[in-house]
Amino acid sequence: MTIQATLCFIVKDDKVLLLKKSEGLFGQGKWNPPGGKVLPGESVEGCAIREVFEETRLTIKDPEHVAIVHFYKNNKRDSPEWSVSVFLSQVFKGIPTGGREGIVQWFNINALPFEEMWEDDRHWHKLALDGRKFEGWFYYTGDFEKQVDYRIEDRPLPSVHV
Repeated sequence: MTIQATLCFIVKDDKVLLLKKSEGLFGQGKWNPPGGKVLPGESVEGCAIREVFEETRLTIKDPEHVAIVHFYKNNKRDSPEWSVSVFLSQVFKGIPTGGREGIVQWFNINALPFEEMWEDDRHWHKLALDGRKFEGWFYYTGDFEKQVDYRIEDRPLPSVHV
């Protein structure tokens, strides 16, 4: 069964807030936008708002749904392991604070730490940060060990407001 999750890019001026996942967590040691699994009965927008608060202590308002990205492992192409709704937020309150999930840090939008991120990130982060609407499919060997293929298509996205 596919895991439903969210990621949310928080942008201020020419910087984006990323979280470096703590040891022992999925994605440990990698920088990623804040996000996590959608709870039963929760909307993806509600999940993005909740996860951003839990991971950064920021309160975001009206995040823009910019993408859906699907991740496949073990060279499978039939059903994704993860389907992730990606959001963009430029309206927030608070001071970013890390916690159990990891540390947070602002990065220049044009100088992201791709060498410490998921392999697929370099293919789609700029599109999301530009607010472009798209859907992407990313294929990995093993348990997300090596990216072997991907596809990105521009497309309108369904409304996801709470």
